[in-house]
Amino acid sequence: MGTIISINCSEKKGTVKTPVAEAEVRTDWGIVGDAHAGHWHRQISLLSLESFQQFQADSGCQLEFGAFGENLLVQGLPLDALKVGDRLSSGSCCLEITQLGKECHRSCAIRQRVGKCIMPQKGIFAKVLRGGIIRKGDSICIESV
Repeated sequence: MGTIISINCSEKKGTVKTPVAEAEVRTDWGIVGDAHAGHWHRQISLLSLESFQQFQADSGCQLEFGAFGENLLVQGLPLDALKVGDRLSSGSCCLEITQLGKECHRSCAIRQRVGKCIMPQKGIFAKVLRGGIIRKGDSICIESV
């Protein structure tokens, strides 16, 4: 089991997301008000706190939560072990993993600032199977399928 360390949203794609205390997660949509929400396979992005901290240590760059465009920054959950089709739950919400990593686009703000981004290797993407409210500090776990 892990913990949601930060929930991050932005109104525009390609920008750093801003931390919020809680968010409404809508079935087959994503986080209400987030630019990446919609009827597609990457409704919510996840990144581990451990990967975030390792990037900071390796690059020497201090970043704010949401800097990689991640919606959920989680601690203590083995994101590297997840496979497409695995499910995560937090409160009443259920997410299904749809993609591991992604191609980093040229306008990526982090890539422009520090020369590289970790989302291509460490980012996890999911669609929402069941919505609800999530809060910073909530537990998140891998569901048995």
